[in-house]
Amino acid sequence: MGIAEVIPGVSGGTIAFITGIYHELINCIKAFDIEMLTMIKKGQFKKAVEKINPGFLIWLMIGMVAGILIGIFFISHMLETYPEVLWAAFFALILASIPYMIRSLKSPSWKLIPVFIVALLLAYMITRLTPVSASENYLYIFFGGMVAIVALVLPGISGSFILLLLGLYTLIIPTLKNFLSDPGYDEFKILSFFALGCIAGLVVFSRLVSAAFEIFHDTTVIAMTGFMIGSLNKIWPWRNPLTLLNKETGETIAFNTADHLASLGHEELKVLEETNVLPSEYVGDPHTTIVIVVFFVFTVLVFAMSRFAKKL
Repeated sequence: MGIAEVIPGVSGGTIAFITGIYHELINCIKAFDIEMLTMIKKGQFKKAVEKINPGFLIWLMIGMVAGILIGIFFISHMLETYPEVLWAAFFALILASIPYMIRSLKSPSWKLIPVFIVALLLAYMITRLTPVSASENYLYIFFGGMVAIVALVLPGISGSFILLLLGLYTLIIPTLKNFLSDPGYDEFKILSFFALGCIAGLVVFSRLVSAAFEIFHDTTVIAMTGFMIGSLNKIWPWRNPLTLLNKETGETIAFNTADHLASLGHEELKVLEETNVLPSEYVGDPHTTIVIVVFFVFTVLVFAMSRFAKKL
């Protein structure tokens, strides 16, 4: 989940659903409420801790922190050197999890199809949006954290991609990377406002999602399935750039294969718009064989995780 939260186009909530910990995750987040604060105020620390299932939460947080660190330092390198292989892995993870989502429906019905279509189209349209310019306003950073954290509780919606749309991805990820390497007060302030936004978002959205599951279980599941399929557009392994952004000057540049192919990995240039293509039309090395092998391996991994989760 930690790795997924760092990669635009992949949702941590999707990984939670695949591994069978989704409902426990929502319940843990919901446990942080007024009742828990009252227990702490009265000195009832044991009751407060038991309320949140500490064993589950501690191991989850350790895993997520490790995943975020791996994502920042290793996955970012993979995105620069072998993006097609990385996208193939996550494309397989999401696509192979669709049957698992559908099997979780309690009373499948044709009436759910319109909900599925609307959710799919909405997610697809979100992936087609063009990112806005970044802002370092603290209120905006707080809002960005609040919106992006939706990905943790809503499968199919990528937190990193939401950050990208809000123009905050190129601010938060480098700031976190710099803070981990050389902590500074400015980085601390930015990350603090972002973290507060994430906490606020979790408090609000976890309750909304939990209520939706309780009252409209099948509608919620089929909507999430639509979100997941619609998001696949953003992580197709072979995508050619259409527009680039020079992060230093703010200039928008139309992609030209001859002029810009060699500079795609440079930090000052970021891809704004892309188009999905076949391997034969890809501007770089498609690594077709490796992509197919990775896709197969991760598809098998999803089914293995699903079976393992049931046994646990």
